[in-house]
Amino acid sequence: MAQIMKTVAGRAHQMLQVAAKNQQFVPRFYCAAANNFEFIKTELAGEKKNVAVITLNRPKALNALCNGLMKELSSTLDQYEKDNSIAAIVITGSEKAFAAGADIKEMQPNTYSQCIMGNFLNDWTRVAKCQKPIIAAVNGYALGGGCELAMMCDIIYAGDKAKFGQPEIALGTIPGAGGTQRLTRVVGKSKAMEMCLTGNMISAAEAEKTGLVSKVVPADQLVAEAVKLGEKIGTHSQLIVQLCKEAVNTAYETTLQEGLKYERRTFHATFSTEDRKEGMTAFVEKRPAKFNNN
Repeated sequence: MAQIMKTVAGRAHQMLQVAAKNQQFVPRFYCAAANNFEFIKTELAGEKKNVAVITLNRPKALNALCNGLMKELSSTLDQYEKDNSIAAIVITGSEKAFAAGADIKEMQPNTYSQCIMGNFLNDWTRVAKCQKPIIAAVNGYALGGGCELAMMCDIIYAGDKAKFGQPEIALGTIPGAGGTQRLTRVVGKSKAMEMCLTGNMISAAEAEKTGLVSKVVPADQLVAEAVKLGEKIGTHSQLIVQLCKEAVNTAYETTLQEGLKYERRTFHATFSTEDRKEGMTAFVEKRPAKFNNN
């Protein structure tokens, strides 16, 4: 018990040190916005230009996820994660498709030995490892790898015509990037089994009902609403947002009692930060807080 508490406290303290260091000393990067990508588009949005929007851009393939697209997405996240002016990230596609799945033509020639030796799909998980909040703005189809990509994000907003599904069963395979795992944790065993064993799609309304999606909005307002959410998150301390995100994610990785210990120790750790002091002082003095991410 004592060792668990010590480990949790040490991890929280380490996060505070690393995050504070990144906020203070890493200069802003513009590379992601300036590069000429083949499969994605990037821009900064919001009144303060502190929300990064990444648009998947393979319209002829309904934004099917290929290795090139995932590498561009990963490298862009690497740069945005180091940019202390970016508070949140939105990933979106077109109105017709967020991402209609993985690129089957690219995947079809693979063999079992190639998949094992190359650890196929292991490098597709960069989104799930990002320390900054990521919002999926899903319009149209989010199928297979597209649904899995959305679930790697922290929050999912959906357009009212969006469709979610894991149709890999119809291709003689199973989901390989979280479809059987993240989906089950969100919607429950019965619904996940139905979706994975039949390949049936669910609507945005049903996705919201099951908890897969947090909000459904008209398709033409989707990205704007996601950016507003990112801006709201950006009004808070980026350091504390990062700690809070990790605490929520810990709930999926551990038991309730261990998670509660982790949460409590992380809560305690915030009392070593300037932003916690500023936030509570501002509340007492009835004024807006001015966070500096320290």
